[in-house]
Parts: sequence; C-alpha cells; structure tokens
Amino acid sequence: MTKSNERYYQPTDIKDALQTIQKLFNTYTDAPLTPELMAYHQKLVNQLSTNLLPLAQQQDDQLRVSQINSMTAVMQDWLKLRLNGQVFGGKMQHFKFVSNQKTQYKQRVHKIRGNQNHRASRH
Repeated sequence: MTKSNERYYQPTDIKDALQTIQKLFNTYTDAPLTPELMAYHQKLVNQLSTNLLPLAQQQDDQLRVSQINSMTAVMQDWLKLRLNGQVFGGKMQHFKFVSNQKTQYKQRVHKIRGNQNHRASRH
C-alpha cells in the first residue's frame, strides 16, 4: 500500500509547477465543458494565484511573476470563450497562448534539368 503523500506529484520549483499546470491545461482545452471540468479549472487557476504567485513574489522573481500572470489571463480567457460557446483555437506554450493557425505558403515545384528527379521550389 502506498503512502498518501506519494500519490500526488510534488514539483521541485516554480518552473516545474508551471510546466505541470500548462501540460494539464493543454490536455483539456478541447474537452466538452462540464461542471467537473470547470471546478478542476478553477482549482488550477486558484493554485496559480494563491500558491505560486506569492512564492514567486517572495523570491523576487519578476520573470515567474509575469509568466504566472500571463497563464492566469489565458486560462481565464479560455473559460470565458468556452462559456460563450466559442472554440479556444490554440494551446499554451512557454506559458503564453499560441494559436493553432499556421501560415501556409504556396509552392510551385519544378524540375531542374529535366533528366533528374531532383525537385526545387521557387517562391
């Protein structure tokens, strides 16, 4: 039988905790909105604001404070969008919002010196 403190993940520092919350957030961004998911999401947001933010301010780490604030803003925006029935359309990467929309370029493929199979693209 395992001990109860071994059951939960214990982060080693603030960055590790932020990465864990980011990974957890990215797993449920496209999931259907349920009351359980909203409660879990609020728990993560409260963890950011009540546990990690004071710890970063105590260590006087302005980079972590700004990352926590940006994560909190993205997570609150996600909840607002989902409550309005809209799609989030992205994920959190490096503690910031990253859109799923990528720029696509048209390519014209042609053969150089027609006897070889090597192809080159000119834009």
